[in-house]
Amino acid sequence: MGGSGDTAVHIAVTIIGRDRPGIVAGAAEVLFRLGCNIEDSSCTMLGGQFAMILIVSHSRPFSKARLLEEFKAFGESMQLSVFARTLTGDESRYQAPSGELCMVSVYGSDRPGIVYRVARELAERNINISDLNTRLIGSQEEPVYVLMLEAALPEGIGIDDVSRLLEKLKKELNVEIGVRSITPVSL
Repeated sequence: MGGSGDTAVHIAVTIIGRDRPGIVAGAAEVLFRLGCNIEDSSCTMLGGQFAMILIVSHSRPFSKARLLEEFKAFGESMQLSVFARTLTGDESRYQAPSGELCMVSVYGSDRPGIVYRVARELAERNINISDLNTRLIGSQEEPVYVLMLEAALPEGIGIDDVSRLLEKLKKELNVEIGVRSITPVSL
């Protein structure tokens, strides 16, 4: 199935639950049985939880209610929460970030506010975060918080500008912050 264009309905599906084998296979089976096309997806572990987000398409007429009904038995058997949202217009199409891309890495003692402070500094300068991951590593006695984010820089802001802008936070939060340019990869 081609999936895109005015002849298709696009739905964002979010699935989350305790990690175990078979979640991806089961979700893909439900979508296959419905005749849905998986156009975009992302899956990850968050603590002991498995989370996946999918953009699926199906020829019209098709409803979010039908999709959720088909997921009901699978979701209950695997103790998963399944959510869906019908997308409109260009919401379903990947739009590559414009501007130079950079990777910001933050390492330091775990404490509340790290993500907020870094994200706020970037947002105030119209820097768009396109991907973000955090993880707590180290030991229980000495936890280390790791934040990795990818961001698109607007016209007039470069890598060195971002480094300088985050220098103050580095001292305030007592963390290490690195900023480097990244080259986008096309699939």
